This record gives sequence, structure tokens and C-alpha cells, in this order.
Amino acid sequence: MNNIAKKLFSLLRVHQYVKNLFIFMPLFFIGGIADVELLMRTSAAFVLFSLITSSVYIFNDYHDAEADRNHPVKKFRPIASGDISGRLALGIAAIMLSAGIIPGVFLGMGFLYLSLAYLGLNAIYTLWLKHIAIIDVVLVSLCFVIRIYIGSAVTGIELSMWIVIMTFLLAMFLSLGKRRNDLEIFATSGNKTRKVVDGYNIEMVN
Repeated sequence: MNNIAKKLFSLLRVHQYVKNLFIFMPLFFIGGIADVELLMRTSAAFVLFSLITSSVYIFNDYHDAEADRNHPVKKFRPIASGDISGRLALGIAAIMLSAGIIPGVFLGMGFLYLSLAYLGLNAIYTLWLKHIAIIDVVLVSLCFVIRIYIGSAVTGIELSMWIVIMTFLLAMFLSLGKRRNDLEIFATSGNKTRKVVDGYNIEMVN
């Protein structure tokens, strides 16, 4: 993979697409993986929603570029490092968003509405609520719940409440783990990688 492709893959956060596998959960729990039609619809939703999430990641990186430069890992992201300009990144985000939303209409209005809800939550998160302790991890967790509802919407499979609750709790656990990592970075280096770090302490995330 050449250098340009590496930068693009990093900008799109392709490695984060694994999170979108939650879209397959409704199909998996009813043992419907062998149903070709439902599998194709779920796979299409996975691909299109991954494009949408890339646009969200780019917008977040654009907004947080200055703060990311103080993070030991995030400072190497394409926008924060200056490898890709902010204007070009936003243009790519617009393309990814259009490529995910427009064909997504053919998967049904459920996919469209849930995708718009995901975009709205992330916009609020990036611009404001990511700086409020606990609320930030709750919003991240809700985005995981949206993923399984997308899987439900495109297949017509009804979700049981325990799957929804377990998905939310798992996402909370993972999110609090990230906040713990931010606290450890601040304790060892003095770099405050997120403003919300002020609202947490080690006892809260243990």
C-alpha cells in the first residue's frame, strides 16, 4: 500500500469499521446468517453505514485537530499531522456521506432515519457534549445501539430488549476504558488529551 493510500485509510478510519459489525447482530442472534436475502441486505447496510461513519470520523478529526496534536497517538492522524488539509478532508467527508446516504434510501426509510439520528448525535457530541463527563460515554454507547437497530430495520428482525441493554452496557465499558487511558496519559505526561478528562477520576472508571 503506497503512502497516499495509507493516509486515506487512516483518514477514513477503515480499521474502525469493525464497530459496524454490530449491524449483523440481529441476524446472528436469530440464526439467519444462511438467509441469503437478509445477509445481502445486512451486508449492504454495513458497507453504506461504514461510509457514513467515515464522514463522521473526518468531521471529528477536523474539529479536534488542535487537541489531537497533544495526544501521543492521535497527533499522527492525517489532519492533525498536516498530511491532509482540512478543506480536502471535509470534501472527502461530503463524498463519503453522499455515497452512504443516497443508496441507503433503497434499504428503506428505517436505515435513512437511523443514519440521520447517528449523524445528529455525533454532531452534538463533537460540537458540545463530548466535553461533559458521563454524557459523553452515554452518547457513544447510544451510537452502538443505533447500529443494532439498523440491522433490525433492514431485515425486519425484532430486537429483544436484553440485546439492546447488553449492547449499551458493553459500549459503556469500552468507552470508560478509553477515558481511563486518557487519565493515565494526563497523569504521566501532563497532556490533557480531552477537556472532559477534568470530569473523571480513576475511581470513576475502575
